[in-house]
Amino acid sequence: MPKTALIAGASGLVGSHLLSLLLASERYERVIAVGRRPLPVVHPKLEQRLLDFDNLEQHRLQLIADDVFCCLGTTMRQAGSREAFYQVDYLYVVKLAALTAANFAAQLLLVSAMGADARSRIYYNRVKGEMEEAVSQAPFRAIHIFRPSLLLGSRAQPRLGERLGAVVLRVLNPVLRGPLQKYRAVRADTVARAMLRAAEAESSGTRVHLSDTVTKEGARIR
Repeated sequence: MPKTALIAGASGLVGSHLLSLLLASERYERVIAVGRRPLPVVHPKLEQRLLDFDNLEQHRLQLIADDVFCCLGTTMRQAGSREAFYQVDYLYVVKLAALTAANFAAQLLLVSAMGADARSRIYYNRVKGEMEEAVSQAPFRAIHIFRPSLLLGSRAQPRLGERLGAVVLRVLNPVLRGPLQKYRAVRADTVARAMLRAAEAESSGTRVHLSDTVTKEGARIR
């Protein structure tokens, strides 16, 4: 039976690739993209909904879907402060998970980050870890958490640190083997394909996907 997908963060690096895959997928008859600004995309299956994420509870009836894909995320530099970063990477994600689960969505698939750990001394990693722990309590049938290492791809707003890191990791990737494979840089479109693949598997429980498994899973969809 055709399903409805909901995606948040469709303007981002992973989200933009994922949106294209969802629109092309026969699994979904409707794709709902939620965000603060309209996307430059027109498609018969696409429904764009502009929402106030600070008052997401008011939009609960617009958040009804079978599978929820969350690609929300920012950086400390882009956010401008710890408080603003926490709002996007924790509060918005956790609210979206809670509201869609209450609407009986079956699956949540979200992008986190390598090193996510609620007990980390690094603020970024700690917030990501706290977010993962919070959304894992939501009553979805399946929760897929993707923790890619450095993401490769073209951003609308290039990040110098990521560009330098990408050059280094492209050189190091071939020697990162065995348990070190999870640190390999991974393409954003590969992460997007792995997310769709996970949704199609119709599994249950909570699963964490690292860069090495993401690369294998994403390679199965072309």
